[in-house]
Amino acid sequence: MPSLTTTAIVCAVRHHGEHGAIARLLTPDHGLLPGYVRGGRSRTMRPVLLPGNIVKADFRARTEDQLAGLTVELAQSRAPLLAEPLPAVAIDWSCALTAAALPEGTPYPALHQALEAVLDAVEAAPAARGWAVALVRYELLLLAELGFGLDLTRCAAMGDATDLAYVSPRSAAAVSRAGAFGYENRLLPLPPFLLEGGMGDWTQILDGLRLTGFFLERSVLTDRRADMLAARERLVDRLKRAVA
Repeated sequence: MPSLTTTAIVCAVRHHGEHGAIARLLTPDHGLLPGYVRGGRSRTMRPVLLPGNIVKADFRARTEDQLAGLTVELAQSRAPLLAEPLPAVAIDWSCALTAAALPEGTPYPALHQALEAVLDAVEAAPAARGWAVALVRYELLLLAELGFGLDLTRCAAMGDATDLAYVSPRSAAAVSRAGAFGYENRLLPLPPFLLEGGMGDWTQILDGLRLTGFFLERSVLTDRRADMLAARERLVDRLKRAVA
């Protein structure tokens, strides 16, 4: 990728040198890409390089292996949402998860579309119930795209596809109420909205976050467990406080 001009979602930014920054952007067709932004720590650029913002990005590199120089132009700002506790933690978490989990340079068009949908939902309905279901679905899709998908099609114990209510933490497969009898406390609740679509109540949403969180911790965030899981705990705790 010696050169590329595309729209992208800002996922993560870290300081580099005295004035610059390295930004990691999720692009529609080329996946997660890093680039060096000259003056990225300046007063002008800081409001542009915020997680969740949509930018027009211009990557330029001499070789495939070189870190690209990156210039960005703001296309859509979500800065006002970062002043609100719940929207801010949702944006920070979903973007940080994306930056931590995805390998660079691998296209994930479905994840780009889904992340954009989560951010749009946060913007359209800052009240958490408006976007929490979308966030659970995004995490579930990310697991699937990385090869750690859950099998929610039929019961792992009995083979049928009816009355699925749990997921086995060992096999990542669904279990029906009948198949789970006597072992319910060893299984993870499966919220109905992941099977039927639509919205869920708060119990179901928190069950969904517990479900995806378990498999993210086990399979995806193994190298960055402490930092990333602390951020996710802050998200879940804020949601619980909001419900209470």
